[in-house]
Amino acid sequence: MDSNHLLAVGGAHIDRRGQVSGNYVPGTSNPGVLAEEVGGVVFNALRNAVKRGITASLLSVRGGDAAGDNVARAIAHAGIEDLSVVFLDRSTPSYTALLDRDGELIAGLADMGLYELAFAKQLGRSKVREAVAAARAILCDANLPEAALAKLGVVASGKLMFAIAISPAKVTRMAGMLKHLALLFMNQREAASLCGIDGAGITETIDNLRGKGLASGVITAGREAVIGFDADGAFSIQPPPARKVADVTGAGDALAGATIAAMIKGHGLRDALREGLAAAMLTVESPMAVADFSAREFAAALALVPHAVEMA
Repeated sequence: MDSNHLLAVGGAHIDRRGQVSGNYVPGTSNPGVLAEEVGGVVFNALRNAVKRGITASLLSVRGGDAAGDNVARAIAHAGIEDLSVVFLDRSTPSYTALLDRDGELIAGLADMGLYELAFAKQLGRSKVREAVAAARAILCDANLPEAALAKLGVVASGKLMFAIAISPAKVTRMAGMLKHLALLFMNQREAASLCGIDGAGITETIDNLRGKGLASGVITAGREAVIGFDADGAFSIQPPPARKVADVTGAGDALAGATIAAMIKGHGLRDALREGLAAAMLTVESPMAVADFSAREFAAALALVPHAVEMA
């Protein structure tokens, strides 16, 4: 077993981003630019982890179409072992985002039917069990249906398991597996959905999540302070302002991937989350969902991230 190997189970698909050139006007045609690349929350996070020195493999599902071929090439280009299953008679999943001229999300459309159909069956394969046994840690996202998440929790029992919430609607799928997670990444709306309460303060939210079995979590809120909690308590880190904003797409994935890589390499959550915030900043400054940065550029970004402040 490679002591720094991460197995990811989840989405790798086509991401389309349309950005409006001027002020967005609902209900009418808006001029803008459309771009397409291979993405997916788990895949984006995994690529950031690899950039930070982690070896990786990926189990996803895709169709036997041209889009699926593009996904396969992107996985290979990233230096990630591809354990994905191809369904020749299905279309590859996709996500289409509409952004305003500042790069903020207006609306998104997720065509993810194949994930719902296929993931649970794949987790029973002997090849998957072998891949889990060979990995130091597991990463999943809530694109997996609830049955698949439950099966993964059993198959990966005893492993470090990280998860990404995806959306307020999908994060509730993880309610039954919180006790299996070493860390869950979520935003404020996803945390509220998982708790089943609106308008709660951060202390009440953390207490609720702990009561549901979650040992550690990271809660983001756009440009506001990121909140982390673990057995040592709760803390906050204020993200540094981006030197320029190109596109916010992928920032949360970068935060998760770089944080996970640092934790696998032995860093505690507070130091690891600083690395995640550095990767997120570089992603916001890049037009791509996964930024291309050097070790020197990463070190410069990390120097701008403040240290954690403990919460009472």
